[in-house]
Amino acid sequence: MEEELNGGEGGADNRELYALLNLSPEASDEEIRRAYRQWAQVYHPDKYQAPHMKDIATENFQRICEAYEILSDPNKRQIYDIYGMEGLNSGLELGPRLDKAEEIKAELERLKRMKEREKAAAHFQSSGTILANMSLPHCLDGDGLFRGMAMTSEIQSQLSKRNAITIGGNLAVDGNEGGGAATALFRHQMSQVSSIELVASSGLRSLIGVQTSRNLSPHSAATMGIALSLRDGSLNLSNLWTRQLSETATGHIQLALGSQSSVAVGWQKKDERRSASGEVKFGTSSFETSVHYTHRFSSKSLGCLAGRFGSSSLELEVGGGRKISKFSTVRWLYTIGIQGIFWKVELYRGGQKLIIPILLTRHLNPVFATGALVVPASFYFLLKKFVLKPYYLRRNKQKALEKEEKTSGQVREARAAAEKAQKLQQNVATRKRNKQLETGGLVIMKALYGNQRILSNLNSSSETSLESTSEVVDVTIPLNFLVNDSGQLKLHEGVKKSGIMGFCDPCPGEPKQLYVEYVYAGNQYKVSVGDYEELMIPQGTHMIY
Repeated sequence: MEEELNGGEGGADNRELYALLNLSPEASDEEIRRAYRQWAQVYHPDKYQAPHMKDIATENFQRICEAYEILSDPNKRQIYDIYGMEGLNSGLELGPRLDKAEEIKAELERLKRMKEREKAAAHFQSSGTILANMSLPHCLDGDGLFRGMAMTSEIQSQLSKRNAITIGGNLAVDGNEGGGAATALFRHQMSQVSSIELVASSGLRSLIGVQTSRNLSPHSAATMGIALSLRDGSLNLSNLWTRQLSETATGHIQLALGSQSSVAVGWQKKDERRSASGEVKFGTSSFETSVHYTHRFSSKSLGCLAGRFGSSSLELEVGGGRKISKFSTVRWLYTIGIQGIFWKVELYRGGQKLIIPILLTRHLNPVFATGALVVPASFYFLLKKFVLKPYYLRRNKQKALEKEEKTSGQVREARAAAEKAQKLQQNVATRKRNKQLETGGLVIMKALYGNQRILSNLNSSSETSLESTSEVVDVTIPLNFLVNDSGQLKLHEGVKKSGIMGFCDPCPGEPKQLYVEYVYAGNQYKVSVGDYEELMIPQGTHMIY
């Protein structure tokens, strides 16, 4: 909700100037001129004799002039409304002939689309996998530790909004034998619901094919493909139907006709903490059933369990993984089956993978199988408790201290700027307050802006005092200053309140709120509003009974 009120893609940056002049984002040219004249009278440096007050006035007067210069110019205002200060600072120009709002907006959208196309054209995504098969039995027999290696690499480029191309290749070596293949795929988005892909491959699997996909409904899709093998001339057909079963679950049916015909039925469920999938596949000469379950213990660690059973496979796999940096994850898996006992180490870095399966033994000895699972698992938990966890705690604590120090410096500067602005507002705010007291009008008794949790507790309690906190700033003076001659105060919807003159953001990154206590016609009132919500006072619903 806050994002919508915040002005869409421009974010808070394209509303600060409106907050500075206390204007609605839909303000007319006359309202902008009137607000500028009002604020300029308060902040003009010539009104102050003391050198330090003149310096404060000069600093804030420049801010007012800059806001007026931008908002009073139709071209600059239109750029600011869509792109914020970043658009203005980047030197974006629209040209002198664009003097209608519709033309300006259309030109901005054209420039935006052009930049998006340029960005997409220069955007490449790469991925790859290195598989290194290792075997302890072969090493003990003197045949070497490595049994074979395989490498795959793929690069995808977005040629345009609807067209993309993918080029890839793979190499594999097993003993004294090896081979490779190269593949090219072109994808065209025909509409919002359908696409077509052309694929060609040479090498071990030389073929050409075409595949088309279409969304049949908001919850189902179908994919059909045909491929011709250039080695033996065989034709292969494939059909895939997927269906959204619930918000977190999908199902699919896949039918393949050709040299290896098969039908598969599968299901997948995924949420924030866990994911599970299963599939049953029947072929002309084989069948296989597989299940997989992953549980996320935290944002950095997970555990997984998998099983496969079929005409040529019978194995159970258990393991876990941990995120070791922003882009890297490492996993360790233990596999036991008819092919032997394996360890598998996997390293994920961005779109790249390094997978090292290690064959420990081909004999299913119960004692060895138990030890192969318990020993490395115990070593990991000891390493985690006595080495990794203390290290990450120290590192996170250091990062938190550095972030707090940086944020506190920014907050101190913002508070100092707000205090300077309030000094200039003090005389006018006091005069307005006294006038409202004489006529029984609107007087702001207390106004606090800052951490939503702290101020919500204050509003819901009968207490009216608040202990000193660095996450709340007193804005009583600015709000009394903003009370108009009719005894009303309005803060506009969609404008972040920290941008109002005399306000500041005392807790960056935290949800904020404005708490106000005021009197009107001899009655007491209090109200709390969100950071982007409109505030219109006085209102009878705010009265304290």
